[in-house]
Parts: sequence; structure tokens; C-alpha cells
Amino acid sequence: MEASRNWRIAATVAAYAAPMNSATPPGPDSGLSVERAQLSLGGQPILRDVSLRVARGEFVALLGPSGCGKTTLMRVVAGIQRADSGRVRIGGRDVTAAHPAERDVAMVFQSYALYPHLTVAQNIAVPLTMTRLNGLQRMPLLGGMMPGSRAARAGIQADVARGAGPLGLSHLLDRKPGQLSGGQRQRVALARAVIRAPGAFLMDEPLSNLDAALRVTTRREIVEVHRRVGAATLYVTHDQSEALTMADRIAVMQAGEILQIATPEVIYRDPVDLRVASFIGSPRINLLAAMAGESGEVRVAGHPTPLRSFARGPVTLAIRPEDWVMDAEGLPARVEHAEFLGDHTLVHLRIAEAPVVLRTGTGLRVTVGESLRLGFAPERALLFGADGRRIPAELREPARA
Repeated sequence: MEASRNWRIAATVAAYAAPMNSATPPGPDSGLSVERAQLSLGGQPILRDVSLRVARGEFVALLGPSGCGKTTLMRVVAGIQRADSGRVRIGGRDVTAAHPAERDVAMVFQSYALYPHLTVAQNIAVPLTMTRLNGLQRMPLLGGMMPGSRAARAGIQADVARGAGPLGLSHLLDRKPGQLSGGQRQRVALARAVIRAPGAFLMDEPLSNLDAALRVTTRREIVEVHRRVGAATLYVTHDQSEALTMADRIAVMQAGEILQIATPEVIYRDPVDLRVASFIGSPRINLLAAMAGESGEVRVAGHPTPLRSFARGPVTLAIRPEDWVMDAEGLPARVEHAEFLGDHTLVHLRIAEAPVVLRTGTGLRVTVGESLRLGFAPERALLFGADGRRIPAELREPARA
């Protein structure tokens, strides 16, 4: 079953290598963009008015949970699936109605999609073979005797050798995919994508089949390949550590819509939506039900906090685990559990029956059942309204004596 699936995907890879032939001339924007894409399947909305732009040389991670529409959006960009409405532009050309082979994109798949009967060198050469050799020149026996075939094949071999070097594949060119490790097979897939110098890279969960150590190594290699080639890169993942460490910008997607697009730092520290704040961060952000009174003072279970809200009524106070501090005037908390993790400790507590996590150094010693008072850095705290949208807040003025 897996082999059959790989063959189908590999056939699609070969299609991307066909020469481009679009009637729409290139425009000034050399990246890729999606404009107001909408798609429903069986009456169920999959993409909800999605717009996204990736500039040339930019690495954008499309981050979200399984089933949120990430891969569907990538398939729309690639031309494998057609949206109900919206536009797709690549390299300044409108390719909304173009065949996948006309879109000048290279895809890297989760399952590598390598031809099992070809060597590493032959797998890497597939895009060049499809574009530089005609049908007769590609024939197994007679192809080598066709006019111009020898020179074209020599050029392909030279380019394959040059492309394999930076990815550490030079000593593996004569091996078959079955003789390679998972990390080596993924590097072959990357080399095959890079060798044709596409206008855009589309990467769909390319590291999910690798173990933890290989993921760290390979994601560094992917970033280096991206920097060297300079193409627009759209990288689909559900792993926030990949998105935070690799991307120039992150597009957080849930339920078919993009909630926020920003740099990793902004996504982490300045989320505009409660769903973004909750999805990003490990351990996840602490959420406390709170109330903003008529004066704007924010209270948790009746206890005051140093914040004043510009909205009134029920709000959600969100605090990252590393932003708690010991404060004699802070919120009362009860210790439930502590996890020593070498360079830091995670303390699990309850505040007004809500579970919270404190990330601290190893110097703090606590016991189960112990009562603490926790404060927080006001400038790091976040407030969200009943609709999940961010609410402006400011430091509350201390009461006058």
C-alpha cells in the first residue's frame, strides 16, 4: 500500500519537472500568494477565505493541528486541488487555472516519494531528465544513441554531483532508496527538489517520519537549502518547534482559516487570538477566568491583579509559564506536582481551581500541598475577551493610601 502511494506521488513529482508554458507573463512579484481561497467538500468548509503571501527568499511555516486545512491549502497552491474561488499567483503569474507542471514549484513530501528501483543519482536527476531529454532520449536502450543525448546526460550528471555535495549525498549516489536511512532519503528528496531551481518550494510535513535527533539535524539542512536557493518556501507542519526555529514568519491556521501571520517572536509574545496563544508554547500558556470591573480592574476569583482592562465583564487572563514570579501580594496557589528537568523545573499548581504551570530554575524547592503566592510581569500578561480576541490592557495604578 505504501509503495503504491509512493509511486503515485512520485509520478506527480515528475509532472512538476515538465517545462513551464503559461500564457500569463511573469509579474514583478517573484514569490507566491493565495488570495481569498475558499473550498468546501461535501458541504463542509475546508478553506475559509484564506489569503497568504510568501515573498521570494522568505520561509513561511503554515502551522496548525491535523485537519485544519494546511495540506489542502498547499495542494491548492500546487494545483493538485482546485479551490471553489480565489486566486493563486507564483512568480508574479496568475496560475489559478494552470496545470501543476506549469506552476514552477517543487514539492517535498512526508513520505519522500522516491523511485525504489532508481539510484540516488537517478532519483535526483528525475526533474532534469524530464526537462532536458526528449521522449526518445529517455528510452533505456536507444536513448543513449540519440543525437545530443550524450552531452545532455553528461550535463545532468555534473549538476547532480554539484547538488548532492552540500547535502552530504556524494558518497551515496550509487545506492538505492532501500539502502538509506530515513534522514538520507529525506535529503535525497530535498536534493531532487532543489536541483531544478524552482520559483517556490512546497514542503508538506517533511520531517514527521524522522526521529527526534534527525529532525533537529534535517531542519537545519532545510533552512540552509532554502537560504542557498532563495526561493519562496511554504512549509506545512503541526510541530510548533519546527515553525518557531525555522520560519521567517508563521501563519497559524485552525478550522480552515488563518488566525495570524507574523514573526515567531510576535506569534509567541503578541498573539491576537486566544486560539493562537493556546496553540503556541510548551508547556502551553496558563489561562485564568477573570473579571474586569467597572473601573477596569482585573480580578481572578476576587483577588486583584496589577492589570486594568479596556473592556468590562468576563475576560481571560493568559500568562506564559516562565512569566510567573513569587509575590507576597500575588494570587494564592497550591502546589500539586513538580517536575525536575535538569536545567529547569515545572511546578504544577492550582489557582482558584484552575490548573497552572510555573517554569522556574532549579533553585526553587516546593512540596505537594504547599501554598504559594504568584505574581506576574504585567507587560507580559495577555487579556482576551469572550470572543477570544485580544483586549488592550495597561498597568493598574496602585490604590492611594
